[in-house]
Amino acid sequence: MTLPKSKATPPLATEKKPMPWHIVFFLGPALLIYLTVSVYPLLDTLILSLYDEQQGQSSFVGLQNFVTLINDENWSTAFWNALGNNFKFFIIHMLIQNPIGLLLAVLLSSPKLRFSSSYRTFIFMPTMLSVVIIGFVWQLLLSPIWGISENLLYHLGLDQYFDAWLGKESSALITLSLISVWQFVGIPMMLIYATLLNIPDDIVDASVVDGASSMQTFWYIKLPLILPTISMVSILTFVANFNAFELIYAVKGALAGPNFSTDLMGTFFYRTFFGFQLQEGSATMGAAVATLMFLIILVGIMLFLFFVQRRIQRFQF
Repeated sequence: MTLPKSKATPPLATEKKPMPWHIVFFLGPALLIYLTVSVYPLLDTLILSLYDEQQGQSSFVGLQNFVTLINDENWSTAFWNALGNNFKFFIIHMLIQNPIGLLLAVLLSSPKLRFSSSYRTFIFMPTMLSVVIIGFVWQLLLSPIWGISENLLYHLGLDQYFDAWLGKESSALITLSLISVWQFVGIPMMLIYATLLNIPDDIVDASVVDGASSMQTFWYIKLPLILPTISMVSILTFVANFNAFELIYAVKGALAGPNFSTDLMGTFFYRTFFGFQLQEGSATMGAAVATLMFLIILVGIMLFLFFVQRRIQRFQF
């Protein structure tokens, strides 16, 4: 007796998924705002940097504005000076701010430390203040005429080290960099501190059971786990330092004195775009400076991600 052959069931028709209108509804306004205030000004700046304006008429000049910035004697000296100062500004933050932030985060994450929440608040508090206020206050404190720094060093027996740090070309940029470090050291501290708290206690307890000291536990256990956060802090430091403007402008003005020794790309862009005193403003040259700032930040981030970030191993807690 032969059994009847079973008929193959026809494939089910694929149902067409409805359009996720709720996603468009919720993300649409935010996307529109982002395109309006971020993407459109960026593209407009990139396009404007390719033009030259003479007597109210714009003409396409291609990359001539960038060649002028780099090679022309009237522009190149100020440009390379501002770029070099910006790298010095960034290096000081990388070598002082981030290591201090790491050290503070490790100390504050210790369960044996009392009043750690109060310490975190006091250290992070300057970050919430205006950069203009910070610059004005430190300018008063360091003033050789009415500042208190000279008397303070005198009572500590260090009066021979007092100098007009903000008034000398050799020390003005370093002084402003240290002021910026003092204000923003709370940001890397809090980011690294949050990552340290997220490390499971079982991993740390296992290292203690194996006989590891506190230094060994940090160096071989905690540090590899927080390296992704440290790399993110480094990227944020790079972007913030090459966009720095407020502190220099608040303390030294648009001329970034003395003798442009504290000039950064931000203040150089301000003078180029808007003009200052005897310098006439140029929207096209200012757009070229802004475009170079964008390209420097973009290339720096790409190099960091390629050579550093991709080699850092990430762990799931």
